[in-house]
Amino acid sequence: MAVSAKVSGPDFSKGVSESLLKDGESLLGHVGAEPVLLVRQDGEYFAVGAKCSHYGGPLHEGLIVGETVHCPWHHACFDLRTGEALKAPALNPISAWYTEVKEQHVFVVDKKAPVVEPREGTASERFVIIGGGAAGTSAAVSLRRHGFQGSITLVSEDKALPYDRPNLSKDFMAGNAPEEWIPLYSEEFYRENKISLELGVTAEKVDAHRCSVFLSNGKTLRYDRCLLATGGDPIKPKIPGIDKGHVYLLRTLQDCRRIIARTSWASRVVIVGAGFIGLEAAASLRLRNMEVHVVAPEDMPLMRVVGVHVGSHLKKLHEHHGVHFHLGHTVKEIRDRSVLLDDGKSIDCDFVVVGAGIRPNTLLAEQAGCWVENGILVNEYLETSVPGIFAAGDIARWPDPHSQRAIRVEHWEVAERQGQVAALNMMGDQKRFQEVPFFWTQHYDLTLGYVGYSDRFDRMEVLGDMEHESFAVAYYEDQRIAAFLTVGRDQESLRVEEAWAHFDENKVHEIVREYERRSREGFA
Repeated sequence: MAVSAKVSGPDFSKGVSESLLKDGESLLGHVGAEPVLLVRQDGEYFAVGAKCSHYGGPLHEGLIVGETVHCPWHHACFDLRTGEALKAPALNPISAWYTEVKEQHVFVVDKKAPVVEPREGTASERFVIIGGGAAGTSAAVSLRRHGFQGSITLVSEDKALPYDRPNLSKDFMAGNAPEEWIPLYSEEFYRENKISLELGVTAEKVDAHRCSVFLSNGKTLRYDRCLLATGGDPIKPKIPGIDKGHVYLLRTLQDCRRIIARTSWASRVVIVGAGFIGLEAAASLRLRNMEVHVVAPEDMPLMRVVGVHVGSHLKKLHEHHGVHFHLGHTVKEIRDRSVLLDDGKSIDCDFVVVGAGIRPNTLLAEQAGCWVENGILVNEYLETSVPGIFAAGDIARWPDPHSQRAIRVEHWEVAERQGQVAALNMMGDQKRFQEVPFFWTQHYDLTLGYVGYSDRFDRMEVLGDMEHESFAVAYYEDQRIAAFLTVGRDQESLRVEEAWAHFDENKVHEIVREYERRSREGFA
């Protein structure tokens, strides 16, 4: 999935002067044909691959914190010493090299071999992961990356290999990403890492007393630890005609394939819902030259999530690209070649895409005796009320130390990071999940990044120039900044996330005030 890179800068194998780097600085160069980032930290030199293993983000534009580098695009994080991927959405490491200092010059020499230390005492353990989405896949991969020696079985209702779901409504639907980019890993990867896949199979029951999972194909899986990562089911509104053959939900790869196939001859589509999925789908289908109509009951897209300023900005952007909005209305009936709105207006269309959100799939958890309330309740280690059963992803409601309340969010990165933490705790580590929520959304050439969490902000502060798409919005709950949205301001987004990661509220305010000052003075 990584974007190919052209090399630039010095050839580190030939050495560079130590004077080129001060402590805490980085330099982009290469070793042969491979882009390399050289970092000086506390007098020591580190050399790692310069492209994020997720989608090729430019790490030299990211943030160096201690012995880590953070990707500016999607906030993945890597260990500068080993190249290990520490935070999703990157699941794979980047290359790491040895360095030498001779005569006040730094040389990047041999590439380091990846080392995985086997976890003692895990060879006889059996772990079952239910759900092949972000949390389940990242957990399975993390278990092997951290030396788990026992058996891993990944159960998924989807017949396809685990895939990059965020891309379905973005580049893949738009036709800008080939299908080979969509699977997270190949079948060979799972085979080599001894991760057993049960695809197209439903977990019908989890028996916590007998530590068993009963599958729809007749198999019974015994487990020592079980991870519930069942995600959510798409909400199907009770609209007459919703079950017609030209109406599509957008949740799976198969859903997306069917929509793309429809665009080969269709020309008009109605999208029900103006949330992130609905708007991303609108942008993608416009890029396929479809006539797009968006119907939603709210007066402004995403008002509750991003507020009136960003909602209005996105609406104008989509209208500029030809999207027709029918806001403040609902669909009364879906007909064969049109939809009827609640005000009696009829919109002609060749098909309908429904993006009305998801409902957490907690049935297995309830049957297993787990506490459930707007998701599966977990502790700070992502373990449910039933010992030995963990939960991660869209279904998990965890005690968030940043907002000081139990929250459940439906972000891909959060799900993957929870999978990574759950994997460690299933092996007996006591690692608290304290990650700062982050997501990104893409509309045409505009990408928004959102750090933090707020479902009850009482005021917003817009910083920078929205017209030139270089701005930020701080969302306040009382006097506390609870969330921070950016467009074209990756460094500020990373710095705010890092400050929150260290629970430094004063630093967050300092970063925001600094950006406000620079914006006002015209230096941002």
